[in-house]
Amino acid sequence: MTALEELEPLLRPIMKAIVAAVGPHCEVVLHDLSRHDMDKTIAAIENGHVTGRQVGGPSTNLGLEVLRTEADDHDEFGYRAHTADGRELRSSSVYLRDDEGRVIAALCINVDMTPLQAARANLATILDGDAPDRGEVFASDIVEVLDNLIETAIGGRSVALMSKDDKLEVLKFLDKKGAFFVKRSIDRIARRLGISRVTAYNYLDRIRATPDRPT
Repeated sequence: MTALEELEPLLRPIMKAIVAAVGPHCEVVLHDLSRHDMDKTIAAIENGHVTGRQVGGPSTNLGLEVLRTEADDHDEFGYRAHTADGRELRSSSVYLRDDEGRVIAALCINVDMTPLQAARANLATILDGDAPDRGEVFASDIVEVLDNLIETAIGGRSVALMSKDDKLEVLKFLDKKGAFFVKRSIDRIARRLGISRVTAYNYLDRIRATPDRPT
């Protein structure tokens, strides 16, 4: 029994565990490099649909390079590779050696990046698109919507330091946004601005009487 024949029963469960953990877009391949027959190196494969290969398939170009400089350390992790039809893979290759240090096999993991790239593109369209921000607020009741409008109009300023003109501008903004269609909104707005209900109505009448002129 060859060294690879001894290892293969141990490696097959590991191969299955990897694809079970990563998913159907992950291929795991065991290459037999002990015979230097590069036309038929694939001894075992999981999820061969990723690259379209099967048992008895050939080595890759990297496998050829390994045999050319067998004494070097060729283990590599997370490098980019490509399928014949141009899909990008994220790959790792570990080379197994016998007691004399000769390469006898390669265990390779290839993850098709296409689904992840498609998901990234979709997320970018949603998150980074040029959709206008209309400032729409979703709340559980209309009072929350009103309170948000009031705070937006005040803009983080201290009400105690606001002038009459500042408060007129707040009411003008709220009137433009339709805030006064909310029941009892005048009372809530007056309390937030520290003015009476009557004063709030007076300010509102003044704004509506001169809608196109600065207050």
